Amino acid sequence: MLPELPDASPAVGLTALTALDHARTPASSHRPAAGAGLVALLDAAPQLRRDIVDSGSPLGVARRDLATWSYPTSFAFGGAVRTPLPSVRLESRMLVVQWADPQGVTRTLLWEPADHERAGFTPYYARRRAGLGRSGPARTVVHGTVPGHLRALGIDPGDVDYLAFAHLQTQDVRRLLGTTAPAPDLADHDTPLEGWFPNATLLVARQEWEALARLHPLQAPWYQPRTFTSLPGDRVGLLDGDRLLGPGVALIATPGRTGGHTSLVLATEAGVWVCSGNGVAADAWAPRASRLPGLRAWSLSWGQEVAPVTDGSEFAAWQYDAMMLEGALADPVPSAPFPQCLPTAELAAGRRSPGLGAAHRQPGPSHGRIHGSSPVASA
Repeated sequence: MLPELPDASPAVGLTALTALDHARTPASSHRPAAGAGLVALLDAAPQLRRDIVDSGSPLGVARRDLATWSYPTSFAFGGAVRTPLPSVRLESRMLVVQWADPQGVTRTLLWEPADHERAGFTPYYARRRAGLGRSGPARTVVHGTVPGHLRALGIDPGDVDYLAFAHLQTQDVRRLLGTTAPAPDLADHDTPLEGWFPNATLLVARQEWEALARLHPLQAPWYQPRTFTSLPGDRVGLLDGDRLLGPGVALIATPGRTGGHTSLVLATEAGVWVCSGNGVAADAWAPRASRLPGLRAWSLSWGQEVAPVTDGSEFAAWQYDAMMLEGALADPVPSAPFPQCLPTAELAAGRRSPGLGAAHRQPGPSHGRIHGSSPVASA
């Protein structure tokens, strides 16, 4: 039986960014030839970048680490890195982004507020965990939780306005949004689950949301579609195209890894940052500057300018184009030959993967100041 999703509506109150519209067409049968489509996106990128930068800057951006876990090396750079090691370590993080709306009210977005405890129930990881056992290399090291980080920042959960992810692979957001029906696997009572963020709207690309209702067999190992059936539909906002949330804060459609993949673009005092799930290290957006074994040689040999992550990749050419667009939007790192592209889960050096640390670990983005909720802050 197919999952029945709650009715969701287009996100309201967000400004459309149209610079890329002419480079995209809604019907796949009318898409330009792959090479021409890439050229069109890159030609339009400077205008989109100007539109975001000219809108202003957010009040504050803060990064908070969530968890580190093992990940198949073959997926990390599409098999381009040469190593006998089967796994690398990835570190996930959440960004807290705040801006002032036209009325001067502070708005708060949580980017990638993943419930790492529930991600392990994704079919792929559940099978992998069962095969490795408790002490295997899939063990997760927890650095902090979403509610815990917000408490430390002094932000009341009721003051969170938006939640957003690069894509919905592995996600179970019931504890974030709450449910309209009992969730017996999460709570020992027969009433709907109260969410961590009672006033937040989940922003998600329409194509990503609609795909959950009928996953392709190649998609199915990476999603938990039935966890979305009891969400409050009035708190799911569907995105069509690119949207400006507030000054210097935009969600950009970057389909490829999934049909509805989305990237967060931030205009900060340190330049433009792009936050994405398309790569696992800065090296992925500039493989010819990488010191990872084999990656530079692969890039030169095959003429590839980016090295996408390939777990469950749905549209390879689109993902390549998306990463090229992200690199064109981002400012360069001041001290290294990489763009300011921040992975949602970044390659981390470790004892189990010696020699496989990223050539450049992205520190940011960090910008301005996060404003706590006054009742929490005073307490």
